[in-house]
Amino acid sequence: MIFEPKNKTHSLAILIDPDKNKNQDHLKRLLKKINALAPDYIFIGGSTVSFEDLNRCIRAVKSDSKIPVIIFPGSHNQIHELADGILFLSLISGRNPDYLIGHHVESAHLLKKMKTEVIPTGYILIDGGKNSSVQYVSQTTPIPADQTTIAVKTAIAGEMLGMKAIFLDAGSGAINPVPSTMIKEVKKNLDSILIVGGGIKSSKEAEDAFNAGADIVVIGNKIEEDVDFMLDLMKFKKEITA
Repeated sequence: MIFEPKNKTHSLAILIDPDKNKNQDHLKRLLKKINALAPDYIFIGGSTVSFEDLNRCIRAVKSDSKIPVIIFPGSHNQIHELADGILFLSLISGRNPDYLIGHHVESAHLLKKMKTEVIPTGYILIDGGKNSSVQYVSQTTPIPADQTTIAVKTAIAGEMLGMKAIFLDAGSGAINPVPSTMIKEVKKNLDSILIVGGGIKSSKEAEDAFNAGADIVVIGNKIEEDVDFMLDLMKFKKEITA
């Protein structure tokens, strides 16, 4: 498997949204920075990404980087045979059947034929202080950031349903990351790998997430917007892998 809870902890993933990286030169510059950072994974996807944009982005990344590519899909058409893995996301914090099982039915027969590793993932949207694209597209309500008990029960239910990973996400462009107290309580009740993302804008916030129990921390395009953050992450990455 691409990652296992027992032997793959404190891993860093960089998320690339093909919608925000349609210019090939722009994408190449971003990949140069990502390769210098050397994260454990590159996540690719977004709420409204077309297959054409996903295809272009994955091919560009696979040609310029050796880092494993994992699809972070927003719909059934975001699948690709060149990806090393796909988070088969079920939005278990919401009650929209399309995102609980509907899109999965649409893509399952094609994924079955591919070599891409399928990782059943319980996706839990946490309020990050602003309306996210996931919230708007899925028409679901995020769990309030102070409702740790709801998040814990939802994560446990996801694991009991067979999810191999649980993803706590504050959403793209979140003002606030997932609270450390919530991460800690969720991890304490799980055997599955715990992924945390959304609103992480400093190496300190990444460190806080890891210390609270996150196995994988996901960073968005902040590394491109802030050179100091990129340098801090490179230093932090060396420390956690030392």
